[in-house]
Amino acid sequence: MRAGRLLSTLLLLQTRGRMTAAELAEALEVSVRTVYRDMDALHAAGIPLYADAGHRGGYQLLDGYRTRLTGLSQEEAEALFLSGAPGPAAELGLGSVLAAAQLKVRAALPPALRDQAGRIQARFHLDAPGWYADADPVPFLPEVAQAVWNGRVLRLRYRRWKEPTEVDRRLEPYGLVLKAGRWYVVAAPGPRAYRVDQILELRLLEEEFTVPGDFDLAGFWQAYQEQFHSWLHTADAVVRVSPLGAARLTGAAARALRACGEPQPDGWTRAVLPIESMDHACREFLALGPEIEVVEPAELRERMAATARAIAALHAD
Repeated sequence: MRAGRLLSTLLLLQTRGRMTAAELAEALEVSVRTVYRDMDALHAAGIPLYADAGHRGGYQLLDGYRTRLTGLSQEEAEALFLSGAPGPAAELGLGSVLAAAQLKVRAALPPALRDQAGRIQARFHLDAPGWYADADPVPFLPEVAQAVWNGRVLRLRYRRWKEPTEVDRRLEPYGLVLKAGRWYVVAAPGPRAYRVDQILELRLLEEEFTVPGDFDLAGFWQAYQEQFHSWLHTADAVVRVSPLGAARLTGAAARALRACGEPQPDGWTRAVLPIESMDHACREFLALGPEIEVVEPAELRERMAATARAIAALHAD
């Protein structure tokens, strides 16, 4: 336990530079007193670090010191190589960089962990896009990534779903998100999320910007998804679902069924499910065939019945 913490301390100082005892304690989730003891232990072990007193003080490694990755556990080494995503890295123009980085990490590992990491790459492969969606071309992704890395402003022409469908935008790109095989750039003003594959024209400006210090990309994306789903689900439908139908429900409908479903004497489940629109709900529920009954609203129930009659008439012969 302590050995892993000492290695984490070294890596934190190596990657972040000078850090105070309080910052190290927060990052390692230990007390400041524990940090002091760990620093004494590292110093006694011959690690070249020093401490500066005062308001801007802290612990720092001597310039040029680097630790080899010999403290990785088997699980950590496996996770490191499992996290490699060659497809997205190649789209960003970093395929060769990722390969070189993994080669260097592999060379720094002990032989046993090196072999284990190779087995992970041979047995696990990450394929982000869904089965029924073709990959969208993203010709401007490397330029967008360059703007993100370097804090450069973008001037672009963007295709959106409402009128006018093509608009010009000046964006300050804060970060990139890969969701279900599709790339999004999160950018100010707003910030807002834009699909990279919908960029029609792009120009990288010389103008620079600074990402706000309190901006959290992962936090923004989580809030954005929650807001998106709240916009998406504009109404509710009361339904009865068979066990087979319940097993085939997905997404928000499946979560609502699990959260508020009421078992019925005939083995079916009654629940209130969120729907996007009457048209969308009719298509989604018809896919379940006779495994779902719409109780309310009446408009959706009538539309389901009318569609079912039309299908039956079409196949009457």
